[in-house]
Amino acid sequence: MSKNIRVKPGKTQSKAGMAAGVLFCLIGVFVVIPTFGMFGIIWTVFALIITIINGINAFSDRGVPSHEIVIEDGEDPGISEEKTESLKTEIEERLNAAKSLYESGRITEEEYEQKRKEILGRL
Repeated sequence: MSKNIRVKPGKTQSKAGMAAGVLFCLIGVFVVIPTFGMFGIIWTVFALIITIINGINAFSDRGVPSHEIVIEDGEDPGISEEKTESLKTEIEERLNAAKSLYESGRITEEEYEQKRKEILGRL
C-alpha cells in the first residue's frame, strides 16, 4: 500500500502568483488579444486559470496541490541494501576500534561507553 502526500504552495507564494496572474490577465486583455488574436485569447485563458488556482491557494485552507509525493510501504528508496551492509560494517569497525582502545588502556571505561553510545546513536 502506498501513501500519497499532496503538497501545495504557501499562502505568500500563492498571493504573489495571484498578483502576477492578474497582471498577465490585464496584459492579455489590453495588449495580447488585440495584437495577436487567437493566441491572445489562449494567453489570457491560461493567465486566468493560473490566477484562479493561486487565489484558491492563497485564500482557502483546502487549496490546490502543486505536486504529489508517493511513498511505498516497506521501501526506503534512500537506502539500498548495499548501503545498509556498508553502514553495518563501518559501525562494527568503529565499535571494535573503540573497544581496542579501551582494552589497551588508551581510553577510560567512561570514554569507551560514551564513544559506544555515540556510535550506536547514529543508527
